[in-house]
Amino acid sequence: MTRWTRRLLLAVVAALLPVLAGCEAGFNAPTLQYHPANFGANATSNGVQIFNAFVLGPPLNSTLPTGGRAGLFAALTAQNGDRLVSVTAPGAARSVSVIGGPVILAPEAVVNFGGPSPQLVLTGLTSPLAGGQWITLTFVFARAGAVSLHVPVQPHAFEYATFSPPPKPVIIIRPTPSATVTPKVSPGATASAGGNTGGNPTASASPK
Repeated sequence: MTRWTRRLLLAVVAALLPVLAGCEAGFNAPTLQYHPANFGANATSNGVQIFNAFVLGPPLNSTLPTGGRAGLFAALTAQNGDRLVSVTAPGAARSVSVIGGPVILAPEAVVNFGGPSPQLVLTGLTSPLAGGQWITLTFVFARAGAVSLHVPVQPHAFEYATFSPPPKPVIIIRPTPSATVTPKVSPGATASAGGNTGGNPTASASPK
């Protein structure tokens, strides 16, 4: 390769760098924090866009049990603004919790549920869940309505090793007050502890 060819190649690369950087520009541009490649699902409907949606599964060669929990990660944007009302996972989980309640989507602003801890949690899995599976999710918006898409279950490994599963629910056990039993003594009888090796009170009849 001649010196002139090397210079030409360097000039082409330098010219392409701004173009490559601009591929992720706009209001959908990522933030300055690290994010994995988009291996999730994407959907657009009525001005609302869902992108890089996925469920975090268990580590490799294992499954999440029936009745368990799984984290859901995604990013949302609405061209004219909207509000995320709820999320459901029909056939996969009994409910999906939106931590913090309804989510407001400002016009052309990105709401990133990107972790590392999940803000959307599938609760009460209806069957075991493993990496490589796909489930159906439905996002319900106040204006755009329901948006359904098929979402991959990514194993808790490789690009997703730094993500966190949902925290275990805290179970509070409240002690119940113990009942005090008072022995009943029939009329005309006196209680005496003598002569009883077990220490229980015995009743002896008083002469009339």
